[in-house]
Amino acid sequence: MTTPGVFPAPRRNSSAPPPALVRRGWREEMRIWWREVDRALLALIVLLMGFGTLAVAAASPASADQLSTAAVTLDAFMFLKRHVVFQLLGLALIIGLSVLGREDARRIGIIAFAFMLALLVLVPFIGVEKNGSRRWLEIGMSLQPSEFLKPGFAVVLAWILSWRLRDPQLPVLAFASAILALIAGLLMMQPNLGETILFAGIWFVMVMLAGVSLKRIASVAGAGIAGLVLTYFFYDNARNRIDSFLGGGTAFDQVDLAFRTLTNGGSTGTGLWLGTRKMNLPEAHTDYIFSVIGEEFGLAVCALVVALYCAIVLRALMRLVDEDDLFALLAGAGLIAQVGGQAFMNVLVNLQLFPSKGATLPLISYGGSSTLAVCFALGLLLAITRRNPFLTREGGGLREFFERKEERA
Repeated sequence: MTTPGVFPAPRRNSSAPPPALVRRGWREEMRIWWREVDRALLALIVLLMGFGTLAVAAASPASADQLSTAAVTLDAFMFLKRHVVFQLLGLALIIGLSVLGREDARRIGIIAFAFMLALLVLVPFIGVEKNGSRRWLEIGMSLQPSEFLKPGFAVVLAWILSWRLRDPQLPVLAFASAILALIAGLLMMQPNLGETILFAGIWFVMVMLAGVSLKRIASVAGAGIAGLVLTYFFYDNARNRIDSFLGGGTAFDQVDLAFRTLTNGGSTGTGLWLGTRKMNLPEAHTDYIFSVIGEEFGLAVCALVVALYCAIVLRALMRLVDEDDLFALLAGAGLIAQVGGQAFMNVLVNLQLFPSKGATLPLISYGGSSTLAVCFALGLLLAITRRNPFLTREGGGLREFFERKEERA
């Protein structure tokens, strides 16, 4: 006899393994991944990567011509060919990481942070100097440890800040601030003010979302501002860039050349490979590729690129709105703050609204390790924001955070 509406549990063959020990096939794993991953965010990422390939195709001839010598003439599309390879590797990295669960993504982020921090310590001693800064290590390819350190930093900071749920008395702000201070000190030894500001921005976003009191955040931020003032007086590289920005630059200044290139095509652009000012623009395929886009495709397409970055950031935040796992909320916010912050800093440099900092435009600029580093961050973001669409949430995340903030006010 069974109670109406209640079905007896099915009998299980005693020779069959328990359900927890049954291994799914790779096809079943991929079906689960496709169901849980944020497909809209993945589509936006792939779309931006596709446009990045077109942008590097436009900039490659200019950079190849500038880097050619009397003895060696570079292939006009050398950078494009290499970029396509790194884009494909980056896409494979994104998908490979996004298949992971949150726990595995957290472990990989922590390991990456520890390894890249160790390499960052070595940079001032054995790093390669370019354009007056020592930021790279030559290990078969040119590697900038700070690029891969950023996603690891976001994951580790989220892990530390989430300890507050276990014990509110833990000095998580002190731990997080100490890590930031260590990284900032190592970066300023290169010197690399731009990356230092970006790390500080990631830290600020995450500690705000962690619910740390504004008074404590303000005290740490005040120390950071004091450090920035000292940087201006004691680091020639930073002072020269800030002075050039405030003074408006000259006709031979890179940022001024970038702005002239950006506006040369008007709203519709000159057409693919018809731009002329890009031929005199240093780093046309990396730092100033946004200006090449403006010249050849027009300011309207530049606005579309900015809109794509905004869509990626907003989509990631929408995914986090109802997140009830504090670690996932903080890590996701930190990772998207890294990608979005780097993108908008690059755009502002090209618009002469921010001092030159030598940062690439994520997913669009040519780059080996920089492209893979951004893809590493986005792969972790997709893994952390994976969600079973059939599970409901009982509040939490950004929505609950802002509701609590309004109640306190």
